[in-house]
Amino acid sequence: MAKWTAFPHVDKAYAYTGATLKTNWDRLHRGDCEPFPKDIKSQEAWIAFHAGEYEKAVEAGLGAGTSGYNAADKAICIYANYLEKSEARKLKLFEEAAARCEELQKKEPKNVNAYYLHAYALGRYSQGISVAKALTRGLGGKVKASLEQALKLEPRHADAHIALGTYHAEIIDKVGALIGGMTYGANRDTGMAHFDKALKLNPDSAVARIEYANGMIMLLGKARMKDAEKLYRDAAKCTPLDAMERLDVELARSELED
Repeated sequence: MAKWTAFPHVDKAYAYTGATLKTNWDRLHRGDCEPFPKDIKSQEAWIAFHAGEYEKAVEAGLGAGTSGYNAADKAICIYANYLEKSEARKLKLFEEAAARCEELQKKEPKNVNAYYLHAYALGRYSQGISVAKALTRGLGGKVKASLEQALKLEPRHADAHIALGTYHAEIIDKVGALIGGMTYGANRDTGMAHFDKALKLNPDSAVARIEYANGMIMLLGKARMKDAEKLYRDAAKCTPLDAMERLDVELARSELED
């Protein structure tokens, strides 16, 4: 079993109990609209997730059965995206999460994060192998379909809006507006609208600002660099309530230093 990289910013503020988890749940999950778990094992998985104990979150989530799948898969996705050093293992983890999300979609077709996390895992996997290669394998269509289903089930899902904005941005960046629109349904105005919606739904989000900044440059060009830089500066000033948010803030800070 490969060793998991430890979360490098351990903070007592991210150590929730069952009671404090419930109290802070709405703010912690404003981005993904995940409902508060009823069973203790799933709560334990989410407590581990928010503390940055991603390996523990995966074990606890899978141990809880399907009720803990979202905690396990989100832990895998965030860990793989930010902390896993091996590119090969990173891709494997994304594939694992995507496959489990497909399983959950069949069992619970109204589980919004079974679709969102599926899109997240496939989207990050696609970035890992190159967006162009992913498009030839039909992964772009799968990402778009899962995100659209997530938003159909929950229109206030800020993270799905972020991801769909990124979809439009990356398609146009890689193949251009004409081919992107005709072949993949990508559109500049639609992409920008998704980013704007995400930030309105989750105004405390660092990652919404980061992805908005990146997407803005891909969609509108370097003429918007000052706006993008401001989004990064604002992201770096956000106050993180858990490990995932801390990783987002640290990413913004490191980009500003480069």
